[in-house]
Amino acid sequence: MSTADRSSPFTEHDIYLFREGTHTRLYGKLGCRLAADGAHFALWAPNARAVALIGDFNDWDPAAHPMSPRWDSSGIWERFVPGVAAGAAYKFRITPTSGGAFDKADPFAVYAQPPAETASRAWSLDYTWNDGEWMSARGGRNGLAAPMSIYEVHLGSWRRRDGRPLTYREAAHELGDYLTTTGFTHVELMPIAEHPFYGSWGYQCTGFFAPTARYGTPQDLKYLVDHLHQRGIGVLLDWVPSHFPDDPHGLSRFDGTDLFEHADPRQGYHPDWHSSIFNYGRHEVRAFLLSSAHYWLDEYHFDGLRVDAVASMLYLDYGRRHGEWIPNRYGGRENLDAIEFLRMLNESVYRDFPDVQMIAEESTAWPMVSRPVYLGGLGFGMKWNMGWMHDTLSYFRQDPLFRRYHHNTITFSMIYAFNENFVLPLSHDEVVHGKGSLIGKQPGDSWQQFAGMRLMYGYMWAHPGKKLLFMGGEFGQRREWTHEGELEWWVLKFPEHSGLQRWVADLNHLYRREPALHEVDFDSAGFEWIDASDHESSTLAWLRRSRTGETVLVVCNFTPVPRHHYSVGVPSPGYWRELANSDALDYGGSGIGNLGGVSSEPVPSHGRPQRLTLTLPPLAAVLFKWEPGS
Repeated sequence: MSTADRSSPFTEHDIYLFREGTHTRLYGKLGCRLAADGAHFALWAPNARAVALIGDFNDWDPAAHPMSPRWDSSGIWERFVPGVAAGAAYKFRITPTSGGAFDKADPFAVYAQPPAETASRAWSLDYTWNDGEWMSARGGRNGLAAPMSIYEVHLGSWRRRDGRPLTYREAAHELGDYLTTTGFTHVELMPIAEHPFYGSWGYQCTGFFAPTARYGTPQDLKYLVDHLHQRGIGVLLDWVPSHFPDDPHGLSRFDGTDLFEHADPRQGYHPDWHSSIFNYGRHEVRAFLLSSAHYWLDEYHFDGLRVDAVASMLYLDYGRRHGEWIPNRYGGRENLDAIEFLRMLNESVYRDFPDVQMIAEESTAWPMVSRPVYLGGLGFGMKWNMGWMHDTLSYFRQDPLFRRYHHNTITFSMIYAFNENFVLPLSHDEVVHGKGSLIGKQPGDSWQQFAGMRLMYGYMWAHPGKKLLFMGGEFGQRREWTHEGELEWWVLKFPEHSGLQRWVADLNHLYRREPALHEVDFDSAGFEWIDASDHESSTLAWLRRSRTGETVLVVCNFTPVPRHHYSVGVPSPGYWRELANSDALDYGGSGIGNLGGVSSEPVPSHGRPQRLTLTLPPLAAVLFKWEPGS
């Protein structure tokens, strides 16, 4: 065997799956594979005339290590190079069929130089995991009946130390402590795949298999996931298969042709983001993306992927005017290749990792996003509920005096709440680009703004659906989020901010503790309106139920007026214990409540045989639990 093809990892079956577009483990085949005496390199560049390996181990000399194409016309070039060790920097010098040569980073590199350097690094992914207990039981933690309260984090701007971002290992311990205290079940990392422009927040990715070197090595990222798992915290990853930037060292025109993207800009160029769109109809490109998704779940033990910008993948006319897009073969605007890819993605992930979650950020009314492929769905496990987010923020922006005229806005989400498996998101998108902070959307004076925030979170945590909150929202940061610097942690010295943080923590712990608040999120059997029509008082009352019939009553008063002797019908006689009250003094409220609970009276109300006479605090959510036999 020659030096050129020594230790080739490819079998005929690998090549078959690659060409078919169904290979999900290409990260073990393409790229750089270290051995004891060197490294094997493999690259897909089917339209190149010549490919050479250059690096600091050969003084970046393209004549030193030319690569050879495989005999099977797969378009794969290979080369074994003795003496290459971990940490070596390298690129591929590609000579196209026309024009001059250029250098590209490795699309399958597992580690890269820190930006603004652009070379790939030879690296081993060896790591000894200590999260076996979590991994063996995580199906129950990630399942549809489990409590899922997600804390969305941008690692570079959550906390800083001496003016710099935390490393992966530093963040592991600080996040672990913080999430344990605040009660979130999962953390979702905004994209950490290598990206040259920090200001893209990771959404303009060049390294689909390489965690950004800004915060440490691949092993450091594994340590972060490992440590959080040992603390009982799930870790989700924001993943971006919808587009990629045109940086010269990246995927753009990789071998001198439009290899990963469409050649026609009406299909291959994203006008909103000034980036390239993957050609989902090319089999090898599908295998590349499938392998990237499987890689993060396999090598890094992530508990699921939040798939970014699904709507931009589904629609051929997304962000385009008339005449700027090409219809599909039936004349429609649906991207048939992307639909097929998303279904393949979800089927393959749930086949190989049945205990994770695939979550779609899909901003339109595309049907059956979170329904199985065999029923005609896209196959995701969950979908962000963007409609709920828009309606909720729109309602809470209203002066409470006028909320009576917008009552349908806050109740409309229940019309479609069970059409999909929804996550309720208050994400980073709502606190950037001039939108201000979450608390800045609340009307009134400072007291009313914080009361409104506590009410909004109480409404959110008691509403069917899993929860997602972007960092800083839990303590009411007033400044719009910026990726430069860190959150305004200093505001926690003020009681209104620390009180809001305690409310969110107590909500999380209550949410985890009470099956009625999370077990039946995606079926109408877990929800029942008591009164959704009292628009004059701007109040709502509903029940949440567990599989075994445990019942929680939720009552929200969306005005700053306390309501005494407020009647609410309930289905069962007995004592209804007050579980939580967002107006409690400990949270910065006025301390109005129900002295720990209320006993029902045998007086029919709201079509139920029993009645509670409650005191509703101003701008507050109050939760009660029925205690049978009391």
